Amino acid sequence: MPPRKRARGPRNTTKTVQADSGSEDNTPETATRSTGKRKTAHSGKSRGKEASKAKDSPSKASYSHWLMKSEPESRFQNGIDMKFGIEDLKALPNQTDCWDGVRNYQARNFMRDMKVGHQAFFYHSNCKEPGVAGLMKIVKEAYVDHTQFDKKDVHYDASSKPDNPKWSMVDVQYERTLTRYVSLAELKKLHLEHKAKGGPLRDMALFTRARLSVQPLTAEEFNFVLSMEDKEPL
Repeated sequence: MPPRKRARGPRNTTKTVQADSGSEDNTPETATRSTGKRKTAHSGKSRGKEASKAKDSPSKASYSHWLMKSEPESRFQNGIDMKFGIEDLKALPNQTDCWDGVRNYQARNFMRDMKVGHQAFFYHSNCKEPGVAGLMKIVKEAYVDHTQFDKKDVHYDASSKPDNPKWSMVDVQYERTLTRYVSLAELKKLHLEHKAKGGPLRDMALFTRARLSVQPLTAEEFNFVLSMEDKEPL
C-alpha cells in the first residue's frame, strides 16, 4: 500500500490513541497507527529488555482473534489528520489497507503473530464513544512498515534502519460493520461483573493491557463480544 498520511492502530504517535478512560493506548506505545501507533528510541540495552519481555509475553500463546484500535475522528498531528475509522477502511479499493504506524514492541509482536484469515475487531478509540465498530480480517502477514523510514510521516523513527527495521505491519480487509456499536462503557460493566463473578471478559486485554493498540482475544472473549451485537445495550 502507498504511504499514508493517517493514523491507525496505536498511536503515540502510532496510533497515538489517547486513553479512553482506561481503554486506550496512548503512550509510548508509540504505536499509533495511522490508525494509531507510536515511537520510542530504545538503546541496545532497553531492546534487550524488550526482547526478554516479549519472550515471556502472552503473545507467545496461540491466538487467532484480535482487537485493533484506530481513531475515527479528526485529530491533527504535525499538520496531518490521523483519522481512520471503519468507514474509511470500507471505502478503500478492495476494502483493504495496511495497518501501519504501530510503535510499541508488544503490539508489534502481536501483529507478527497474526496469520492470514485471522479475524479482528475494528475498535474506535480516542473518540466521544470508544467501542467495537466492526470486523476485519488479516489478508497479509507481517512485513516491514515503510512509514518508519519516511521523514515526512508522523511515524518516522530515526533509530530504525532499512537493514534492521524495527517495525512491522499487516494488511487488513473490511468484513462488516456490527449490527450495533458495542461501546467501551458497556464492555467495562461486563468486565467488572465477570471479574467479580466469573465470565468471558474477566481477563480481557482491553482492560488488563489497556494501552496496547493491538490486543489478543481468546476465542471465548471474541465470541462473547460478537454475540453482544444481537442483544439490547446494557
